[in-house]
Amino acid sequence: MTRPTSRDVATAAGVSQATVSLVLGDKWRGRVSERTADHVRHTATELGYRPNLAARNLRLGSTRTALLVVPALTNEFFARVYTGAARIAARHGFGVVLYPSPDGTGPARDPFASARAALDGVIASSMAADTLHALATDTLPLVMLDSDPTAHTAAAHVNLAIADGMRQVTEHLLTHGHRRILHLASAVDSWTFTVRADALTALLGPHTELRTVRAPLTVDGARTATEAALAAPGARPTAIVCDDDILAAGACKAARRLGLRIPEDLSVTGFDDLALATAVEPELTTVRLPAEHVGEQGMTALLAVLEGTPWTADDIPVELVVRDSSGPAPTP
Repeated sequence: MTRPTSRDVATAAGVSQATVSLVLGDKWRGRVSERTADHVRHTATELGYRPNLAARNLRLGSTRTALLVVPALTNEFFARVYTGAARIAARHGFGVVLYPSPDGTGPARDPFASARAALDGVIASSMAADTLHALATDTLPLVMLDSDPTAHTAAAHVNLAIADGMRQVTEHLLTHGHRRILHLASAVDSWTFTVRADALTALLGPHTELRTVRAPLTVDGARTATEAALAAPGARPTAIVCDDDILAAGACKAARRLGLRIPEDLSVTGFDDLALATAVEPELTTVRLPAEHVGEQGMTALLAVLEGTPWTADDIPVELVVRDSSGPAPTP
């Protein structure tokens, strides 16, 4: 059975091929009536018509393909970002290619060095601007997600209200009487973690004690760092603020190994609200980051840039989800 062509659709619908091209190319408004457009689309569906995307892209000088660069595929947050970006892309006839940077947040190698024409734009999630020189060119627009908004290499930025998330965590703990706080910070050098550290420091008053310990973004790395911090001389912290749910899971393991109860002896908070947050016991108090919405906004921003439309948007709100891993500070 031969594949139906646009001429077949035009013949069956009783319209010209030009009308079919306008309707199926979504350029019919103001040129074709809505009734005719509906009729053409219905006819195309009935015939099983599928456009020749390769020919159309060659004609338009566009592949309708975006590259999404992420630090890792093992983190659920980035999988959700991809889901959101792909959802918006599909609505506009775009595809999204997912590319994990071989060096994490370090310099991203160009996966299309010999085939740059295969892309219309790049979306980079949680990457430093100076790590993307291989991907950003004057002809290939770059949209950065959860990244430094002052980076001039990007055509658009989509950010979360990270500092406000840390504000919600801090106010929650201070309200519960915590005054000795351990910040289990990510050892990854990126804008989003710097914002968390700066916000926490700024929000704590003179009558609080803050100690910072860095750990790799693994459960075992976080457990080791937390065990050492809790066993150190001096008054033990009553709460641990973690940069990530993975770090929080490691902190909880360390507390249990040291015979500490959560939250009676030690409160623990995370950041992200991954599936892990409700898999641990007790379930984790954490900041929910709407990762899919970040991906949606990122793809929307790229589409706007490709159309020559200026992109501006407020930071995406985040929300503290209070569960059983946090509670009142223990009585001295």
